Amino acid sequence: MVITKSIRLKSRGETDIIDITDKVSASLEEAKLKDGVITVFVSGSTAGLTTIEYEPGLLKDIPRAFEVIAPRQGEYHHNLRWHDGNGFSHVRAAMLGPSLSVPFSNRRLLLGTWQQIVFIDFDNRARSREIVVQIIGE
Repeated sequence: MVITKSIRLKSRGETDIIDITDKVSASLEEAKLKDGVITVFVSGSTAGLTTIEYEPGLLKDIPRAFEVIAPRQGEYHHNLRWHDGNGFSHVRAAMLGPSLSVPFSNRRLLLGTWQQIVFIDFDNRARSREIVVQIIGE
């Protein structure tokens, strides 16, 4: 069986990291499937999804690492073409990726003890976002 749901959230941009584990788990609970895989996908090209240990140190380390990899003040051809100043956010999002798949068993996400699912908004402004949750299982 395939069940599709969505999660809506508001983000601040600027490498805003939001723990969505509880929302994803709630989607799984509503689906009432026992075993399978859940895929989480963010619609848009300036945000991504991953898993981390959601703790204050990493909430500072991750934005700093992305600033090294794709600096906000870097020169981006996207900015030269569109003049929107968010070329860095597109590069960061492309590197992180828009989706994540997590297996589940006995109606429970098979995440590690210190592993949470996070949405990261790299854009240079606040946004309303939709995250698609697709659950495949039995």
